[in-house]
Amino acid sequence: MPVDFAAVQSYLESLVPDRHPELQKMEVYADETDFPILGPASCQFCYLLTKLHGARRVFEMGSGYGYSTAWFARAVDENGGGIVHHTVWDQTLSDMAKEHLTRLGYPERGSGGRTEIAYTMGEAVQALRETPGTFDVVFNDIDKKAYPDTIDLVYERLKPGGLFITDNVVWSGRVADPSNQDESTTAIRTFTKALSQSDRWECTVVPIRDGLLVAVKR
Repeated sequence: MPVDFAAVQSYLESLVPDRHPELQKMEVYADETDFPILGPASCQFCYLLTKLHGARRVFEMGSGYGYSTAWFARAVDENGGGIVHHTVWDQTLSDMAKEHLTRLGYPERGSGGRTEIAYTMGEAVQALRETPGTFDVVFNDIDKKAYPDTIDLVYERLKPGGLFITDNVVWSGRVADPSNQDESTTAIRTFTKALSQSDRWECTVVPIRDGLLVAVKR
């Protein structure tokens, strides 16, 4: 009997605990505008990984209007506080994120809050390259064609045992279709294979929503 993948994803989302009203507003906006947020089930998984890891420094490459940022910030806050870096190309999205995250209790960097958000408006890989320090978790949701370019840089910027979480590695099933050779699909395959076969990483793919690759720096 064929599996209704959409129904499975809806079921998984139904298991996520009730969210803060501000997060619910962000979800409604995503539904109304067809904006590709990470989604509640994937974010709940990222939140749990980040909390279990004890992470206090998180860098997001590709943050949208702050939905996933809020989940990482919650985990960091519950781990005692720290910083989450929000990075996006678009000033409007950055401003939206700042409004949402402030309402959720996560102020901008420099405010003296326990858990703060650092906002960068620009290209995410370059932003990570220019941001000092190392990180407990790096989240990757940039242009898929650039996925292979993230591997060496993220390895350098993660602490030993740090987590590298990447979205969209199932790519609506296109990665499993050998006839699909478009640039984005090929880049995702290259990225996933490189991490899977590297002796520098331990990794697996979790098929929540559009697929999350979780890699641990050896």
